Amino acid sequence: MIDEFAKEYLLGDLRELREVVLWKLDGLSDEDVRRPLTASGTNLLGLVKHLTLWESRYFGEVFGRPFPESLPRWDDLAARGLDMRADESESREEIVGRYRRVWAHSDATVSSLAVDSPGHVPWWPRPDVMLFNVLVHVVTETARHAGHADILREQLDGATGEGR
Repeated sequence: MIDEFAKEYLLGDLRELREVVLWKLDGLSDEDVRRPLTASGTNLLGLVKHLTLWESRYFGEVFGRPFPESLPRWDDLAARGLDMRADESESREEIVGRYRRVWAHSDATVSSLAVDSPGHVPWWPRPDVMLFNVLVHVVTETARHAGHADILREQLDGATGEGR
């Protein structure tokens, strides 16, 4: 049986992972957080931008609670891949602030719904889901990108680890 314990446990893990991702920006210059470190141009601030966009979708649109700020839609082909990098037109404060606002919106969604509440993920092959499925997915994806951020940060200055 899926219960409130599972929901709170997963949400707790997600909160910790979000902080790990932001920690990867600490002490770096604006140039370094925007420095493309992969062939695709991914940079640390871009990872935050990417996580913001997808978390807003998963805990917003999927449960009929769209995030109130304008963000590219999931089916906007022209915007594909642009969320993995940030350039000078977007400030660090703007990107990090939006990520924190998405956290609050996501946490409110999770808190207001039962763990077996239905949602619909139109871009998934099996689109009918429960909050539990989405929580597991977002925790997994955030952990995956936290690992990417760890590698990118290590390339910049050798810093590794999960916290300050």
